[in-house]
Amino acid sequence: MNDKVISGLAWFTGVSLILIGIVHFLFPFKFAQIVPPFLPYPVILGLLAGWVEIFLGAGILYKPTRQLCALGYVVLLIAAFPANIYLALENGTPLNTSPEIAWGRLPVQAVFLAIAWVLKNEEKA
Repeated sequence: MNDKVISGLAWFTGVSLILIGIVHFLFPFKFAQIVPPFLPYPVILGLLAGWVEIFLGAGILYKPTRQLCALGYVVLLIAAFPANIYLALENGTPLNTSPEIAWGRLPVQAVFLAIAWVLKNEEKA
C-alpha cells in the first residue's frame, strides 16, 4: 500500500485514539454505562481503556512501534466489542442515543479493525 496512505491512516488512527482516550478521563461515568453488567468495576475498566487508547495511539504515530501498537489496537477492539454489542442490544439506552446509532457502531468497529490490520501488516522500510 502507498506510504502516504499508510501515513494518513496512522495519523488518523493515532490521533483519534489519543483523543478518545482523553475523553474517557473527561467523562468516565458515561463510558462506564456501556460496560456490560457482567463485568465488574465499569468506571475502572473505562479509565483503563482510556490509558490503553492513549498509549496505543502514541505508539501508532511512532513508526518503529506502529505494527506492535496496531496489533494491540486489534486486541483492544476485540476486547471492547462486548460493550458495543451491549449498547446495541439495549438500543442505545445506556448512552441515551438512538438505536440507529447504537447498531451503527457495530460495522464502524469493523472498519477500525480493518485499518488496524493494515497498519499491523505494514512493510517495514
